[in-house]
Amino acid sequence: MAKIAFILLCHKDPKAIIDQATRLTAAGDYISIHFDARSARSDYDMIRAALADNPSVTFASTREKCGWGEWSLVAGTLHAVEAAVEAFPRATHFYMVSGDCMAIKSAEYAHDFLDTDDVDYIESFDFFDSDWIKTGIKEERLVYRHWFNERTQKRRFYASMRAQQVLGLKRDVPKDIQVQIGSQWWCLRRRTIEWILDFTKRRRDVMRFFSTTWIPDETFFQTLVRHLVPADQIVTRTLTFLMFTDYGMPVTFYNDHYDLLLSQDYIFARKISPDAHELKRRLGALYAADGVDFKISNEGRSLFAFLTGRGRIGQRFGERFWESETTLGRDRELLIVVSKKWHIGKRLLQRLRETTNIPAIDYLFDEEGTPLPDLGGIQASLEKRTRHRRALMRMLFDYYQTDRLAIGLDPAALELMKDFHADRSKTRLLEIETEFTDDWILGHAMRVGLAGERTPQEAIDRLIPTIRQDFYYESDRIRDASFDEMYIMRENASVEENAEALAKFLSIPEERALEIAGTKDFFGD
Repeated sequence: MAKIAFILLCHKDPKAIIDQATRLTAAGDYISIHFDARSARSDYDMIRAALADNPSVTFASTREKCGWGEWSLVAGTLHAVEAAVEAFPRATHFYMVSGDCMAIKSAEYAHDFLDTDDVDYIESFDFFDSDWIKTGIKEERLVYRHWFNERTQKRRFYASMRAQQVLGLKRDVPKDIQVQIGSQWWCLRRRTIEWILDFTKRRRDVMRFFSTTWIPDETFFQTLVRHLVPADQIVTRTLTFLMFTDYGMPVTFYNDHYDLLLSQDYIFARKISPDAHELKRRLGALYAADGVDFKISNEGRSLFAFLTGRGRIGQRFGERFWESETTLGRDRELLIVVSKKWHIGKRLLQRLRETTNIPAIDYLFDEEGTPLPDLGGIQASLEKRTRHRRALMRMLFDYYQTDRLAIGLDPAALELMKDFHADRSKTRLLEIETEFTDDWILGHAMRVGLAGERTPQEAIDRLIPTIRQDFYYESDRIRDASFDEMYIMRENASVEENAEALAKFLSIPEERALEIAGTKDFFGD
């Protein structure tokens, strides 16, 4: 009978990981866990301590600092696979899952399904001839070397690629390899896994090639399986049910999706909402059940397409996802930097990008030109961003695969602050209180159209104190809102005082906060 070794890549929510490992191994299967090295050591220690006495659990010997699109995801997967092969000699299949996945069938069903055919389940389509990649770069993923992350180091990513194009540094794919592409959620037989591990030791040239490709988790295993395994032993599909919205984001499943999920011709589903507690409870009980008869109708994707299609012509029966997903997520943390002097707010956000792993976005609700990823159009204008503010922020959390995100806001955006503060997520505010000279206020007035080159001096003399008072009024309104977690950095405060506020705002040690707050000319114009 099939026995599955689950390969779990995860980076958050230690309690959910413990529950998932306990649930899957209780049915007689195994699990090998790679927990992101970027995540808190205390969370990792909690997981290890809770599962220490479970002989069906093992851990990757090396923890990688993983980033979306990077080789580190494949490296972490290989570490977990190696640990599973060594620890579980009776495992017949190795199944890739994430912390957002849950079984939508019983263990009995899963084992019988895998016993039926001696094959590997993995999407593997020809990289160059298929249309699997719908948007973004394609050939460039492979033929140029990528050392920077497109999501966190966008300028360096594209500058490096342009430099290689100009210098003619395009490289060839290894000659005996036909690159494939597909979903990273695969289920492979033990023999295939052993062939792959042997290949990684023999073919250092191929390993070097993939280690500098972009998004290799969609090409590495897919290519090697097709290279090593006879075609009649490969089923080009995933056993994990997932769908994508119009914006290219994974559809999230909630409590009322239980019956729909069970009727799909898949063993697992992704992504299950962290707030879908009843769905998790029911699916958890299902995996341990015996004798369940599943009626497969497989209508999930067509139903989703039908409902969203009806929405496009104004006759929908269900809300679009950005209307129903009205929360950023209970476990997420939004860090709002508030500064009237935008260049100082941006200076702090830039330091966060340089010194922490917190994605930081400049004044996205104030400046049309703020660099943002392509989210299907919702990011295209200030009006759309503001109207769909929570959907936009949720998509940014998903895009950066993070639970902590920092943004800059103008003090006038009090309603946005209140709206985010009312969300179930945690919101923290840091106001940067600065001094306003007459010259700076005059420059501001000219930038926003309150004054011009021909404005009489008498009018300017009346205007400057009025604008200054308005700045103070905005700050007072923020104070009067009585936000739970609000901190203040002041231009006339000491570096140590500002570092203390910054440390509390970011939940970082004061030594690191001192490095940021002590930046030379931090408050300079």
